[in-house]
Amino acid sequence: MIKATLVPILQDNYAWLLRDEESGCTAIVDPAEVDPVVAAIDAAGGKLDLILLTHHHGDHIAGTDAIRARYGAKVVGAKADAHRLPKLDREVSEGSEVDLGASTARVFETPGHTRGHISYYFADGHVLLCGDTLFSLGCGRLLEGTAAEMHKSLVRFAALPAETLVCCGHEYTESNARFALHADPGNTDLQAYAERVKQQRAAGLPTLPSLLADELACNPFLRATDVATLADLRSRKDSFR
Repeated sequence: MIKATLVPILQDNYAWLLRDEESGCTAIVDPAEVDPVVAAIDAAGGKLDLILLTHHHGDHIAGTDAIRARYGAKVVGAKADAHRLPKLDREVSEGSEVDLGASTARVFETPGHTRGHISYYFADGHVLLCGDTLFSLGCGRLLEGTAAEMHKSLVRFAALPAETLVCCGHEYTESNARFALHADPGNTDLQAYAERVKQQRAAGLPTLPSLLADELACNPFLRATDVATLADLRSRKDSFR
């Protein structure tokens, strides 16, 4: 079983510390800031086996080389993006499997936010590391990819078990909720979820990981039934204030 623990970094990013409970093997996902990541790893036993990267943006990879040098961990990332990632020990692509002790992640190519974005799904534990493709109540900006690519990526996530834990890269939920309520004002599930998020943030608590079941009920981007709807939502969100 995989246990995922969020590590707050930078202004509103999360790295994710993963531990395979059977073997004790550990991984860190998107370690963009060194000091808080080191503190989390050391508090968990001071051992790191893997560094998993979702995409090339600096707020996801900046601390990779320092973390690798400190712990001797192997770095895993997208083959398609190897030219703009830190040096990879293993290049992966659609359908690749990444072992962490007794647990195995399947790699999904999930473009939309960037062309080479990948996500990792651990079926044993139902943990999805989705970087900046899917957020709670939102999705990533289409910086390099297309609405069609993003829609395909989100449809893939929607097919995962409802109990999947959505471990994304940013604490955007409260701001995403404001747009979601604007886009889907009659959704009572969303209204209740947004109120819960408001209370969590007021108490200084993270809103992640979220449950895929809640995202399926509340996230307008994940609920978009076609590419045109997704494209319209993303365009409106980009200019929403």
